[in-house]
Amino acid sequence: MSTVLLQKENGVGFITLNRPETYNSYNRDMAMTLQGILDDCASDDTVRCVYITGAGKGFCSGQDLSEAMSPSPEDFERMVREHYNATILRIRNMEKPVIAAVNGVAAGAGANLALCCDIVLANNSASFIQAFSKIGLIPDSGGTYFLPRLVGMQRAAALMMTAEKVSGADAVAMGMIFKAYTDDVFEAESKKMAFTLAQMPTKGIGLTKRLLNNTYNNSLEQQLDLEKAVQMEAGASEDFKEGVHAFLEKRKPVFKGK
Repeated sequence: MSTVLLQKENGVGFITLNRPETYNSYNRDMAMTLQGILDDCASDDTVRCVYITGAGKGFCSGQDLSEAMSPSPEDFERMVREHYNATILRIRNMEKPVIAAVNGVAAGAGANLALCCDIVLANNSASFIQAFSKIGLIPDSGGTYFLPRLVGMQRAAALMMTAEKVSGADAVAMGMIFKAYTDDVFEAESKKMAFTLAQMPTKGIGLTKRLLNNTYNNSLEQQLDLEKAVQMEAGASEDFKEGVHAFLEKRKPVFKGK
């Protein structure tokens, strides 16, 4: 069985981390397979939204520690660079919406894999744990970048230092994630959002993601200039023309993500 599964349906690339016997712990095979699938989704014009979840009762429990026993400094550096950093950058640089559908434990790098996505949804059984301090490591996979921006410096520091477990509902309350659902409707509701996004003007959504990626690095003046330039790109899109025509013709638009 592949460690990562891909199914394409109605404009959505459904990605499933598939090591349920280990709560989808992350190893080299999973990392390399996931990166190949993300590249596939990025280059496939029929995929207009990406949805990442986990098989079984967990989203991703972080690094498979059996693969990280007494690594050399070179192995450790390669693991962080090739397994994690390369995955996070693929998700952020893909100009398509990426949903993390967190269906259970998301711990360590698994939590930060979720938090780097554009929209994070969870069920009531989900939990987010910055588990690194339990084994003497620092939060990687972009954790020190994304979490403070989501919940503030004080709360991020406390969660990272104490490794306190955060429920799906509490994650919503503190602004860590977008929405949490009861377990019985989670899959249907999270997939509904993915299908909805896939039918929207995904060219413009991708450009919005480009702007969001730059917002913390720019001054207001720089961001306004970037918005101007990117708006010109959006204004030249087929989706913009279709949206205007549909509005004037009082009909539902049919966007193509172009």
